[in-house]
Amino acid sequence: MTSRAPYQREIMDALCDPRIEMVVIMSSAQICKTEIINNTVGYHIHLDPAPILLLQPTLEMAEAWSKDRFAPMLRDTQALRGLVRDPRARDSGNTLLHKRFPGGHITMAGANSPASLASRPIRLVLCDEVDRYPVSAGTEGDPVSLARKRTTTFWNRKLLLTSTPTIKGASRIDAAFEQSDKRRFYVPCPHCGESQVLKWQQVKWESDPKAVEEEDRHRPETAHYVCEHNGCIIEDAERPNMLKVGKWIAEAPFDGIAGFHINELYSPWVTLPQMVAEFLKAKKLPETLKTWINTSLGETWEEAGETIEADVLLRRKENWGGEAPEEVAVVTAGVDVQGDRLEIEVKGWGIGEESWSLDYRIFLGDPTQAKVWQELDEYLQRPVKSKTGLYLNIACTCIDSGGHHTQAVYEFCRTRAVRGVFAIKGLNQAAKPLVGRPSRNNRHKLRFYPIGVDTAKEVIYGRLRITEPGPGYYHFPAERDREYFLQLTGEKQVTRFHKGASRREWVKIRIRNEALDCNVYALAALKLLSPDLEQLSFSMQVAPRPETEPGKKQAPASQEEGTWIPRIDNWLDR
Repeated sequence: MTSRAPYQREIMDALCDPRIEMVVIMSSAQICKTEIINNTVGYHIHLDPAPILLLQPTLEMAEAWSKDRFAPMLRDTQALRGLVRDPRARDSGNTLLHKRFPGGHITMAGANSPASLASRPIRLVLCDEVDRYPVSAGTEGDPVSLARKRTTTFWNRKLLLTSTPTIKGASRIDAAFEQSDKRRFYVPCPHCGESQVLKWQQVKWESDPKAVEEEDRHRPETAHYVCEHNGCIIEDAERPNMLKVGKWIAEAPFDGIAGFHINELYSPWVTLPQMVAEFLKAKKLPETLKTWINTSLGETWEEAGETIEADVLLRRKENWGGEAPEEVAVVTAGVDVQGDRLEIEVKGWGIGEESWSLDYRIFLGDPTQAKVWQELDEYLQRPVKSKTGLYLNIACTCIDSGGHHTQAVYEFCRTRAVRGVFAIKGLNQAAKPLVGRPSRNNRHKLRFYPIGVDTAKEVIYGRLRITEPGPGYYHFPAERDREYFLQLTGEKQVTRFHKGASRREWVKIRIRNEALDCNVYALAALKLLSPDLEQLSFSMQVAPRPETEPGKKQAPASQEEGTWIPRIDNWLDR
């Protein structure tokens, strides 16, 4: 493996160096981390037995590593064969998450499980993907700190931290790397011999200025690297030989912590044209660009700013009249439930998830009474008139069930799931998926969806910072008042410390924020629907146009007659 990826050699040597107590690897995805963990575990089983703890973000991931990585390694490596007894053997003492071998043992644990971090002194702690760990293991505190305490009694203890980074200021691996000697892999230019670290800004490719479409303008297949010293053109095929003579150079004094940073430009399994193609896809939206920077460049994402000024968005208002712009292919809605009213935002979505705020309504009334829900039901059944001449149904609606009127929300959604009306519950936790797997954990056995509210707000704020129409851009109509924009920007993200670990939290900067919540739920409705926006946009162009508005005499009653109904496949089976 080190013949193709020679940068791994010094990292593994550092894990055997008695002068080094901690090794930190901050890198892109799929470049070296898991293989180094595997080799380290195999080395200690074969040549230097010790108590080992492998810590994954969750217990499920620990089980997956045990089955998919560890078991095949024991089976296929001759030096390890027979050293760890088969768990099916009588008195083997082995389980899926705990294995014994002569002179030591390995425990595989999840950072989300306090019990798995208790007891047993450990000499070697291997922490994988630490930026995905919860802030606290239950109520016990930071999982890394808890794991590290178990090495106290060993003079030759070793701690390995690996991860792709996340957000600047809240990244465990970035903070650990900053405390290390910061080693980076320098490679010589094959033409002038100057040594350098491979950086993304030095990757260049050709473009066609005559191309009409943005995606047709770039030519990823022409990607090459430009030497930062003398401008030499380095072709992709020359990278493997550069890696063979590369070397790690520390940029800070050594104080017991060896830190390594490496990105996908060094990977022998990824070509420059592939990286450019992925970058061009990712840069369309802030959230996908963030993921690309984290997982391809191995760098933290730095937020553009703590807040967004409401007046900046206010000046972006447009006048498109009372009909949805022709770019809108799908319509969703988000409903926020308050003590004396329901608030709803209807949003239209086009290619690249460009969005238009089509309507914002407040239905006054007690949510425990039927009248306000009847008004909402009638409203949700009205098609939205498009400038194309079609009528677009509200394809999916998400209603917040996390307040004081959960029962009323369940009652309303129970008979309307076939129309794409769903109860949701917001989860204010970092790194949760925007839409999670549905649950029926309620008295009515009604399906509701958990929503990663923090994730959704990051997506929305990232898109609000887009200043030019196109993928992800937010359009607002002339009738939106200043109060709407104050509510939409009524929160900010701050860094707080909890039990010694930093975490990013959303906090209110004003009392009212219903417009932001409605946007979160409308976005969740789109993600839940998961439409092919390009295909729908094309289908709308060729769909027949109605002659009258639905509900009036000779109204079109089906898609064939002109009412556009986005296809919803098997809601009840999802």
